[in-house]
Amino acid sequence: MTGAPILFLALLMAAPALAQPAPNDSTPPADVPDAEHATPTDTPAVAATGSRSAENAVRQAGDAFGTSIGREVSGLYSRERVRGFSPVVAGNVRIDGLYFDPIVVPSSRLVRATAIRVGPSALGSPFPAPTGIVDLGLRRPGQEAAASLLVGYNTWHTPTAEFDASLPVSSTLSIGVGAGMQLENGFNKTRDHSVEGAFIAEWKPSARLSLLPFFTVRETPIDDHGPISVPQGNFLPPRLPRRQFFGPWWSRGGDTELNAGLIADWTITNGWLLRAGLFRSQRVVNGQFANVVRITAPDGTGTQRITGDPTLYNASTSGELRLTRRFEDGPRRHQIHATLRGRQGYRRFDGSQAVDLGPVNILGVAPNVLPPTLNFGPQQDDNVRQWTGGIAYEGRWDGVGELSVGVQKSEYSKRIGFPDAITATDATPWLYNVTAAAQLADGVTLYGGAVTGLEESGVAPNFAANRNEALPAIRTRQIDAGVRLNLGGGMRMVAGLFEVSKPYFNLDTAGRFDVLGEVINRGVEASLAGPLTDELSIVAGAVLLRPRVTGEAVTRGLVGRLPVGAIAERIEFSADWRPGFAPGLSLDMRLSYRSPEVATVNNLVFVPTRTLIDVGGRYRFMLAGNEAVLRIQTTNLTSQQGFDLRGANAYTVLPGRVTQAYLTVDF
Repeated sequence: MTGAPILFLALLMAAPALAQPAPNDSTPPADVPDAEHATPTDTPAVAATGSRSAENAVRQAGDAFGTSIGREVSGLYSRERVRGFSPVVAGNVRIDGLYFDPIVVPSSRLVRATAIRVGPSALGSPFPAPTGIVDLGLRRPGQEAAASLLVGYNTWHTPTAEFDASLPVSSTLSIGVGAGMQLENGFNKTRDHSVEGAFIAEWKPSARLSLLPFFTVRETPIDDHGPISVPQGNFLPPRLPRRQFFGPWWSRGGDTELNAGLIADWTITNGWLLRAGLFRSQRVVNGQFANVVRITAPDGTGTQRITGDPTLYNASTSGELRLTRRFEDGPRRHQIHATLRGRQGYRRFDGSQAVDLGPVNILGVAPNVLPPTLNFGPQQDDNVRQWTGGIAYEGRWDGVGELSVGVQKSEYSKRIGFPDAITATDATPWLYNVTAAAQLADGVTLYGGAVTGLEESGVAPNFAANRNEALPAIRTRQIDAGVRLNLGGGMRMVAGLFEVSKPYFNLDTAGRFDVLGEVINRGVEASLAGPLTDELSIVAGAVLLRPRVTGEAVTRGLVGRLPVGAIAERIEFSADWRPGFAPGLSLDMRLSYRSPEVATVNNLVFVPTRTLIDVGGRYRFMLAGNEAVLRIQTTNLTSQQGFDLRGANAYTVLPGRVTQAYLTVDF
């Protein structure tokens, strides 16, 4: 462990603050102000559709464990990486607190805020998950007519336009609409051109009943597939060129994504609440390609293969029905939840054909090859059905502490293969969770808990022999403990320990993506968030991770003791400064540090340490009588070179410096 992360953790633990508790996800979310004015049960600010100029993930974050507000992001974790794992891949996504199985996560046209629920921020969730929870807060339409227009451009020549509006139709019905367009020119000069639209409504026919239907669709007619570099040995690729597309012009495709759902909240009578959510998520991919360059020497020479797929289909119907009983006993508040969750998913995959383009050098020019005639083969089907029933208790005693206990029974069924060769997987585990928090003094609370889960393990990557194959669900478990503190003034702090364990999937000696053992991630995490002064707010987090892989393959020396993608030390620091001498102006920065990343199954190759710096600013002003903000931001300010790891010994180039500017106007 290096000195910098130790010093950073020491500084965090020496600055007591209060970790903002998560809301009870049996309660519909409400609009709230900035986190510095928040109450203990507030979520990150989820304003009504049509108001966007105040979006700021630093000032609206409750902790440093991950928050996104519209286009703005802050924090240590993201929906793709929490404590070394992905909550989205694991299937731990919620929409306004209700279970949702996304094929694609809805964009900011529908989702206003995303919060990562982990550690003490998971308190108040009656059924937590070992890999953490990604909680999506919808853009609920407000009771006042409003609209917001965003237009932007960056130095890679990517134009962006977004529009959101909210319209009250009557005293009981409000609707919201959204639209977006982006003609992206990427870091490797690939194009990703997309348009999308969204609709959401909130109908309250009575004071006790609320219905929230929504629908969003995204069409991507052009999606170039850039190269993935896969060295055929224990070495990194050469320094890859930026802003250069290495591949044939025809290696592009497109897709159509859809998310739709209905949320109902019914207060049956005082103390009884029924929540229900039914969701549909699907993606149809036309013309997908895998562009893989197998590098045989450190000078960049190798061979290139393009693998094309027939039309791929992936869809899931999911939802949750939850009944909650609430009652009070003096200073004690009790809640009992009974829930039924379900999902049914279907995937059609395989049938691909590979085209070898011959010898190449990735530092040169890609071969100019005419588009081949692809003769696709038969496709496999993947059907998954899962039902989970559970009961949970939550209790809170003011000035004393909290207790959450739950038990669930899950029935999981998976059928995968060709029509005449189906492989079946079934599981019926019992799952449990218990979490407690004790208030030792005013503003000092200890927490701890244990939870088990049945989680998804993702899909085999494009460069695997079994590419696109959905992997079976796995048993997972987690224990964690820590402290949250408060000295007032809106500052919040969390420091804790955790251990997460699950089966370890990666490439075996035959190139298949399969189980290689068990991985245990042990670590220390810390978070500090809030206003240091009236002008300066910060979000700072650090995690020290000590992962280990165990199993027969490790004992035999076939697999290293560290999992691919492991990063031992990470630090994230964001700040937003509003100087008093310049009304309307704010300046912000973000620093991201991480230690070397394990790149190969045998642990012989690492992606080097890197530190990235982003800087930006906002200027708020009135434009024709409307609130407006001009946002300018530069990411990777120093244009640091490096690689992004896409799997075991598979790399893309780290994006270089890019400056973006966009103007947001609220009407």
